[in-house]
Amino acid sequence: MPQAPAESFPLIAAIDLGSNSFHMVLAKADNHEIRILERIGDKVQLAAGLDDERQLSEEAMQRGLDCLRRFAQFTTSLPEGAVRIVGTNALREARNRAVFIRRAEEILGHQVEVISGREEARLIYLGVSHSIADTPGKRLVADIGGGSTEFIIGQRFEPLLRESLQMGCVSFTQRYFHDGKITPARYAQAYTAARLELMSIEQGLRRLGWEDAVGASGTIKAVGLTIKAAGLGSGEVTAEGLAWLKRKVFKLGEVDKLDLDGIKPDRRGIFPAGLAILEAIFDACEIQRMSHSEGALREGVLYDLLGRHQHEDVRERTLAAFMERYHVDVDQAARVEAKALSALDKVAGDWGLNDDWHRELLSWGAKVHEVGLDIAHYQYHKHGAYLIEHSDLSGFSRQDQQMLALLVRGHRRNIPKDKFADFGEEGVKLMRLCVLLRFAILFHHIRGTQSMPEVQFKVGDNSLEILFPEGWLAANPLTQADFEAEAEWLKRIDLTLSVR
Repeated sequence: MPQAPAESFPLIAAIDLGSNSFHMVLAKADNHEIRILERIGDKVQLAAGLDDERQLSEEAMQRGLDCLRRFAQFTTSLPEGAVRIVGTNALREARNRAVFIRRAEEILGHQVEVISGREEARLIYLGVSHSIADTPGKRLVADIGGGSTEFIIGQRFEPLLRESLQMGCVSFTQRYFHDGKITPARYAQAYTAARLELMSIEQGLRRLGWEDAVGASGTIKAVGLTIKAAGLGSGEVTAEGLAWLKRKVFKLGEVDKLDLDGIKPDRRGIFPAGLAILEAIFDACEIQRMSHSEGALREGVLYDLLGRHQHEDVRERTLAAFMERYHVDVDQAARVEAKALSALDKVAGDWGLNDDWHRELLSWGAKVHEVGLDIAHYQYHKHGAYLIEHSDLSGFSRQDQQMLALLVRGHRRNIPKDKFADFGEEGVKLMRLCVLLRFAILFHHIRGTQSMPEVQFKVGDNSLEILFPEGWLAANPLTQADFEAEAEWLKRIDLTLSVR
């Protein structure tokens, strides 16, 4: 069921839970464009709270939650669908992210998504492309974050290449400048580490090529402003300006002494690490000049949200390409989808499946349930689940992919009850969606070679009764045998299926 148009919401909001900073933008959608009304941000430095075991410290979590309490004054009154919250590298890395996410959701009143590095890159490019001149040539976009750095080559509004590297100004600060001392030797270590990271993508970037380079982060903005204050430019970053700034930083020698125009006091601590990463990018990509874009991840999230409401949902394009890649029988997928959604309409009230995401997830599951057949028929449901969970699927959060993979994993034979239980209270609803998907697949086992009758449903908390027209099952023994076998499988999840 499509959500209400973004224009129908009084306001929409995007929150970026970054490794260095948390940011929120509040906006109004107007004539397919976004008008920013409020920007709020705070240097939380969540990544600084990750220990060697990749556990977030309680202190770091509290810094983040304190920030979110301020954001919550704007978000708690906004309806579902009007707010999107994304977590990036620090939350990708944290083993105990579920603890932080649960507490964050309680404060904000909206779901938190953790997105992959390439999905982050896609959203960054979307934000940048809506914030700068719409030129026809290709552009390279770089965003130096607290824990990762994203690279995108795109043309107009379409990303052509997306990469995410494990280097950021907070993580590199902890590794190379943890005590605030800046020496040429330490800087060289940070620079070399960044160059080594860049080696994996340099050739791919150069092969595509670009006309303009654009930076989309606080680090790049601060470097450009500092160079401008020295009279060496008009706000852009240049190779000449970088060389001057590096000499200046070495001369000062300590982060506390980086009292330069363009560097805010709360950025001084992470500035040397960001500078080293930026110089490595300039050298690896042979860049002479990089402009700055105010638009980045959070603006991209807003435009992505607007696209979803205007039926330009990138997730639909992603699944269509995924189905084509793995040679899915689209006619069968459409039959299963229509029957699954029809069944959902009949049981949604009794089974508590009224949320938009229930319908979306069931629709997606029906579309891609057979992707694993392209690998092998034997245990194809397991192959399909693996492909869905581990592929880069634009527009999908990690949780989206995990839930979708679980539906596909459970669509035939044994249902992995323990894996559904991992989703807590939502696991029960996921399992019910899985049962509806299984019903639709069995109903169309004959794959469109025969017209099928209308059926009725009666449901209880742990029971499902399916009523076929009188005499139809007796005349169609294959379907009858399918549902008899299904009743045995569903006993394993304590659900009673009866068919008559």
